[in-house]
Amino acid sequence: MSAAVAVTVVGAGPYGLAVAAHLRGRGVPTRVFGEPMGSWRARMPIGMFLKSTPAASSISSPRPGFGFNDFRRAHGERPVGARYPIPVAEFIRYGEWFQRQCVPDAQNSEVVSVTPEAGRFLVRLADGESFESRAVVLATGFPPYAWIPPVLRPLLEAGAASHSSALTDPAAFAGRRVAVVGAGQSALEGAALLSEAGASPVVVARRERLLFGAPPPVDGGADRPLATRLRSPVSPLGPGWPLMAFSRAPAAFRHLPDGTREHYVRTVLGPAGAWWLRERVDGVLPVVTGRELAGADLNGAVRLSLTGPGGPVEADHVLVATGFRVDVSRLAILDPSLRAAVRTHAGAPRLSAGFESSVPGLYFTGLAAADAFGPVMRFVCGTGFAAGRLSRALAARRSRPAA
Repeated sequence: MSAAVAVTVVGAGPYGLAVAAHLRGRGVPTRVFGEPMGSWRARMPIGMFLKSTPAASSISSPRPGFGFNDFRRAHGERPVGARYPIPVAEFIRYGEWFQRQCVPDAQNSEVVSVTPEAGRFLVRLADGESFESRAVVLATGFPPYAWIPPVLRPLLEAGAASHSSALTDPAAFAGRRVAVVGAGQSALEGAALLSEAGASPVVVARRERLLFGAPPPVDGGADRPLATRLRSPVSPLGPGWPLMAFSRAPAAFRHLPDGTREHYVRTVLGPAGAWWLRERVDGVLPVVTGRELAGADLNGAVRLSLTGPGGPVEADHVLVATGFRVDVSRLAILDPSLRAAVRTHAGAPRLSAGFESSVPGLYFTGLAAADAFGPVMRFVCGTGFAAGRLSRALAARRSRPAA
């Protein structure tokens, strides 16, 4: 067995890399595991763009010089503003650059289990290595939490449906009819990419109409008139005082009642497409709105029964773009006793102000922390708050005598 470490970070996406960088900045010995930007590379479709603006897409570092535009400057590219949709391939390259600069010793190894061990944790890797860790930070991102409505799960098992997080190559559906269920960014961009790759998508949404964001009036927030900035300030999540509050006060969000937090996490920046998607979807692709799924049958082709007037939708495949629902019970790497010991609300872990769960030494960040700290945890711009809080908490914990 390898020597014990102070902190183990599981995951090398934006949140895992940010936490690791901040821990290193505080001198906390840390081991980081996971393929850098692995989920982004394996689960984002070719041709995708980020919904977040460049100003909201920097991974947090304790030192300046490692933001998205710093990466562009380092590679001879000019800085970009709000009107520049970031290609996912470029963002992946940025994340890999950040890892090389800030967390160079991240290990491209898979953690297969985390087990309680006499006040610590026993961490096992796929290559057979095992070691003890005083604390574990789970930055596993969105893959464990893909949600499929029950009515569509039989189609998934039959291979006639897939979650939008599995749409890596839209061209694989060329010549096929695809029913895209959902009205959010992943649904609308997925439908556009499918159409542009030669498939025949139809969007099926329960909302009465599709929504798209408004184009930024200027490329940078400082270019707006002062009166406009005061009336509707620009935040990492978008313009307006409510989004500014969610962006700047995640610590306060944690003190809201359970039902209020759950409502905001579900509805803030709810189903809508980016402004640059409108011309690729609205009036271009067939859309069925204002109807909900009532049933699904598979008899050669897929037949989706819907509520309300109108007939069913038939397709060769269903792309399920219904988002993600955090559920600690789905984290297979955690020993069953650990999963059972984590106190939850609606499946999400209840977290302290320092992102610690009810199991001492077990921390969650990223999407899993959205129920506690709000919708900013669903976006890269949340890495600053999360990594700062987590690293302070873990540095303080390390200064206490071991149990």
